[in-house]
Amino acid sequence: MKKPYTVILIIPTGIGASIGGYAGDGLPIAKLISQVCDRLITHPNVMNGASLYWNIPNALYVEGYALDKFTAGEWGLRPVYSNRVGLLLDQGIEPELMLRHLQVQDAARATLGLNISNHVITDTPLNVEIRTSSSGVSWGTIGNPDSLLRGAEKLIIQEKVQAIAVVTRFPENSDQIAVSKYQQGKGVDPIAGAEAVISHLLVRTFKIPCAHAPALTPSPVEPNLAPRSAAEEIGYTFLPCVLVGLSNAPQIILNKNINNYLPNDIWANQIDAVIIPSTACGNSTILNLSQKQCLIINVTENKTLIQVPPSALGIQTLQVNSYLEAVGAIVAHKAGINHWSLSL
Repeated sequence: MKKPYTVILIIPTGIGASIGGYAGDGLPIAKLISQVCDRLITHPNVMNGASLYWNIPNALYVEGYALDKFTAGEWGLRPVYSNRVGLLLDQGIEPELMLRHLQVQDAARATLGLNISNHVITDTPLNVEIRTSSSGVSWGTIGNPDSLLRGAEKLIIQEKVQAIAVVTRFPENSDQIAVSKYQQGKGVDPIAGAEAVISHLLVRTFKIPCAHAPALTPSPVEPNLAPRSAAEEIGYTFLPCVLVGLSNAPQIILNKNINNYLPNDIWANQIDAVIIPSTACGNSTILNLSQKQCLIINVTENKTLIQVPPSALGIQTLQVNSYLEAVGAIVAHKAGINHWSLSL
């Protein structure tokens, strides 16, 4: 019996990816690739579309830091049917905006049947700040990370949660030019880098699934809104997709717990292929997988602000022009066909 064919799809956060760098516009790619593999592992930046989401039965929703540790062989992934999800809210969120997020929690319980615990509010405002590097890549800081960790610990100990959705109050972006470019589908998501900092901290500390949704004042109607940015403009919160994604995100297991392994646990040596934008090959996941027997496919049409091609790192990859070609490469690899035999 053949082992499940497993693919990782990566579109890094906050680097202005022309495909997948906006409001869940990488989701159609994930839906497509899921049709030609047995298991698809991807991360919130690909799957999250604010109020829009899609259930892909064979997709595993894995936060970026956990993905790095997984591909390094230090952590494994354990698929689950469902998780008890905890909602952690920043005390800095204004009352009306807080109520909007609590209503999303209620709606997810009532309409989607998700198992969501009582929420917890941090004991102090988290004071998130957003930054942009000289290259245009977004990142950020947390003013009170200890409060974030205390709130998460309370959810884990008192509410027995297995995954955490965290909502923090983000400052309104004063760079209206950058916001306008993003809304027009031309710029970088200005808050994505800071979101990654928050989820990385929680996953690194507690080793459970986590994803972040920013709390922002709804923006005025934008008549020239780009379709791939529109998912973030049709509701009051970004939370629904996060709750759905975490509801059955795989649990993290440590390599040292060898006596507690289950047959369906997934490890890095089971990865068959990974797909990445051509200029974004410097992340830890790709560097980890380049040391393993794994097909690395880089897609040239997905442009980013960073310029780290595989050749600069000495990584052997299969270069394709589009995600449609990447699907063909996966089908050929899965069938055991040398792709060179399919071209002149």
